[in-house]
Amino acid sequence: MLTIDDIRAVPLFSALPDIVLENLAHTSADLHLCAGEFAVHEGGERALYAVLAGKMEVIKTFDGIERTLGWRLPGTIFGEVPLALSSPFPGAYRAAEPSRVMRVDAPQYYALAAASPDVAFRMGALARERIGGLQSLSAEPPKARVSIVGNRWDNACTLLRQFLARNQISHDWMAPDAPELAARWPGTCPSEAECPALRLVDGTVLSRPATRELAERLGLQTQPQLAGYDTVIIGGGPAGLAAAVYGASEGLRTLVLEREAPGGQAGTSSRIENYLGFPNGVSGDELASRALQQARRLGAEILVTRSVERIDVQTRQIHLDGGDAVRARTIILATGVTWRRLAIDGFDRLIGKGIYYGAARSEASATHGLDVHLIGGGNSAGQAALFFANHARSVTLVVRGDSLEKGMSRYLVEQLAGKSNVAVRLRSEVVGAQGDTHLTAIDIRDSTSGEVSRHDCGGLFVFIGADAQTEWLPPEIARDGRGYVLTGDDVVRAGSWSHQRDPYLLESSVPGVFACGDVRLSPVKRVASAVGEGSMAIAFAHRYLQSDGA
Repeated sequence: MLTIDDIRAVPLFSALPDIVLENLAHTSADLHLCAGEFAVHEGGERALYAVLAGKMEVIKTFDGIERTLGWRLPGTIFGEVPLALSSPFPGAYRAAEPSRVMRVDAPQYYALAAASPDVAFRMGALARERIGGLQSLSAEPPKARVSIVGNRWDNACTLLRQFLARNQISHDWMAPDAPELAARWPGTCPSEAECPALRLVDGTVLSRPATRELAERLGLQTQPQLAGYDTVIIGGGPAGLAAAVYGASEGLRTLVLEREAPGGQAGTSSRIENYLGFPNGVSGDELASRALQQARRLGAEILVTRSVERIDVQTRQIHLDGGDAVRARTIILATGVTWRRLAIDGFDRLIGKGIYYGAARSEASATHGLDVHLIGGGNSAGQAALFFANHARSVTLVVRGDSLEKGMSRYLVEQLAGKSNVAVRLRSEVVGAQGDTHLTAIDIRDSTSGEVSRHDCGGLFVFIGADAQTEWLPPEIARDGRGYVLTGDDVVRAGSWSHQRDPYLLESSVPGVFACGDVRLSPVKRVASAVGEGSMAIAFAHRYLQSDGA
């Protein structure tokens, strides 16, 4: 319990009258922290903190790497910058040893500042000093964690760049013939045969590495720490990450298996405008990054570059590529869907060489001054068109239908109409791709006239819908004709349920195996619904563990 003497020991408060100190003692929180425990996380709500005992470490994450910026000792305060700017905390404060910290919530601080001008003056002076320190940090030139040398049209180079971008690892990319290569690559420059070559920030050089080797070198988790888990979530998109957050927060030993990068297809979205709580919209990778940090902070393990080869539903063993296996008391399928492929002449040999399925945001910078085309008339295509319009000379949406409104949200249609360099070709389809080493042109057929015309193309991005790729699942898990997993009443209607109780809403035909997000048979395919289903799946997993005693 806070006392007047505790608070008076803080220089900022030492001259305040006893009646004010008494009020602070009754309205402020008294935090007793163990070593390693946080008083506030980066991005936390603004408040004023004062260290009464112990030692607090100031930390901030830069490009996925934690840095210590300073320390706060007894008598010092923190939180002046968020209060001055009405912003979240730019860094985190963690106890370096057992510590005691006083927290004054924002409304109480503003009332105190209004009644005690000296406190407000001293806080303002300290905030200006600390903001200056943050400015000096932001002025430091960022150092990429990975430098890549490789040909733009080398598919291996493209895959590595996309892997780094989707895992939010900062990197520089240079072509083997780039004039600045000699100055920016220490030592002997890699030969064409060695490309793509990667240099890590510690000086390690890798030649044509597999993504898992690169992930391990960068400190990303690729191996499970335990032999068994309460719940194993297959897929790290919005549904899987939501399940990870709720599972870990409720004390379940939680493991997420992701074959590429957390975020799923939503992670490649340039802008999600209608997600609750983000009035100005949020990019898919930012939403994924926040969810990933949250899940890890709560104790979930997130494995990347790992795919599931098979599931033994009898033993609950999940067999991973590479021969590893983990046991799961419950399993949550959140594998999402995969972009549907086009059977068009020239496409297969040019994938990654100018033709991409989905929004390859890492390719945006390479489209400056070029004419790019997108196939599709849904929201994903609309969001990508708006994103590429900020880079390319022109963006053309090629749509088979006769109207954008039939498949795209109204707000996207209106935003596209306001972009002078975005065009829409209705009743049209791409019928050919041209180019030797990379895409140079595409053939478009007008469905009304039947006329085929050729157009220069610096990049073609395909958004024609997606399918559930669940052929690897065991036959005991019922699916519909397109591979979507049946759950709840659909399982009963299909005659695939033999358990004594009714299946839970998100439960598959195998008790204890749940499905959520796009992989589940459902007419609703939205990020928000996937997040909701991920959290619901954990609730049903809890009920299963309690009632079935798995």
